[in-house]
Amino acid sequence: MHTSNPDPICQETVAIEEHVLLARDTYRLRLPCPSIAAKILPGQFLMLRLPGTNDPLLGRPLALYDTYRAASGQPQGVDIVYQAIGRMTRRLAGIKVGDRLEVWGPLGNGFPPTETGHLIMVAGGIGQTPFLALARHYLGLGEYGQPPLVVPRAQRVTLCYGLRTAAFMAGVDDFRRLGVDVSISTDDGSAGHRGTVIELVPPLVDASSCACRIVTCGPEKMLHATSDMAARMGLSCQVSLERPMACGIGICFSCVKKIRDPQGEWDYRRICVEGPIFNAADVEF
Repeated sequence: MHTSNPDPICQETVAIEEHVLLARDTYRLRLPCPSIAAKILPGQFLMLRLPGTNDPLLGRPLALYDTYRAASGQPQGVDIVYQAIGRMTRRLAGIKVGDRLEVWGPLGNGFPPTETGHLIMVAGGIGQTPFLALARHYLGLGEYGQPPLVVPRAQRVTLCYGLRTAAFMAGVDDFRRLGVDVSISTDDGSAGHRGTVIELVPPLVDASSCACRIVTCGPEKMLHATSDMAARMGLSCQVSLERPMACGIGICFSCVKKIRDPQGEWDYRRICVEGPIFNAADVEF
């Protein structure tokens, strides 16, 4: 498994450059932080905190959506997409362009640079957020890391995106502009397939002309089902896990998950350091 950049973590207080509503309760933040943007990899995350307040006291981990560049081509900052569903994210929804946020990162290990013919990204709820940069990387449309991490180019990238209802659908045009095939499922049938996102995957694999790999992010029940499906189909699968975190740098051990080690024994691993990306077969759900 790829490990995160060993360089020191960057911590800054930055002024919000953009704050855009994408869908119901779902927003994109643009944060100018060149030192983080230059280093961060798809699958890594940042910790965000409101300065000058203890409500909430702790930061909130949020995945990299993508980086953006200055006219010179140099990394300029990061985009973060979040849904206002908890105390911190509801507070974030009320802040404005020019307001300041504390940000530190990049954190975590990121997706491994694995050769992939057809990359199938399975997202539930707000779980599409780590996948835009990953898709750009595997389509050869962007560089990430310092020095740039090399990944073998995929022949095809597909996003399978499951939601409760179409009102929460966020960022689909961003994926399509890259050339990603997007398949939608909704619980209520308001967009795409009526049913679960898991049901979208087997037909894709059966019809694919090249070797498939699955990456998945979303509610843990969905991750478990995706992991089981990948195992039945004999496919490699990586999961992006999420847990409440206090520090984001491995000190507090508040975000542990039971993971199988290389010897086949179970142990607890910190999602903020050894993760958030794990081989699905190694995770005890």
